[in-house]
Amino acid sequence: MLIILDRDGVINEYDGGYICSVDEWQPIPGSIEAVARLCKAGHRIAIATNQSGIARGYYGTDVLDAMHEKLERLLETLGGCISFIAYCPHHPDDGCGCRKPLTGLLEQIRDHFHLDALKGSVMVGDSRKDLEAGFAEGCQPVLVRTGNGQDTERHLKTHPIPGACVAIHDNLSAFSDAFLSGSGLVKNE
Repeated sequence: MLIILDRDGVINEYDGGYICSVDEWQPIPGSIEAVARLCKAGHRIAIATNQSGIARGYYGTDVLDAMHEKLERLLETLGGCISFIAYCPHHPDDGCGCRKPLTGLLEQIRDHFHLDALKGSVMVGDSRKDLEAGFAEGCQPVLVRTGNGQDTERHLKTHPIPGACVAIHDNLSAFSDAFLSGSGLVKNE
């Protein structure tokens, strides 16, 4: 199965600001191990991440690539890997089609894996934008409570995503454990 992850707040620590250097990019405890467990179980992992810090001039694609190389190295030591990373470098006001909640990043992932659709895939995120983008492309939306997840969970209680059944887990590690035991998802009709 294809599992799509948001990055900031799901894999790495995120306090709402911008992560502008490799040193600032720090994994959430247990997240690297969680991704490795999913990989070892035969699942493909992709990342879909908004990175407007590039358009804002806070960091360049070279720094973003170095952050992703750090992630890959950490995963490699545990036998895991990321199959594909799609990122939006645009400013929110640029009007691009790839910035979540729009589906351009997920379309890039779909095309990379030569899939007709993402139905049956999973989208794990900490924000409504992540969940909306995934659900619009047919993914099962999964919310983690790390990053912006607790605020998102509170908001979803009064403003649910129409038609979506969102699975909620404390963090990526808890999702991975539940998913691998067969209980990590909620079926969308």
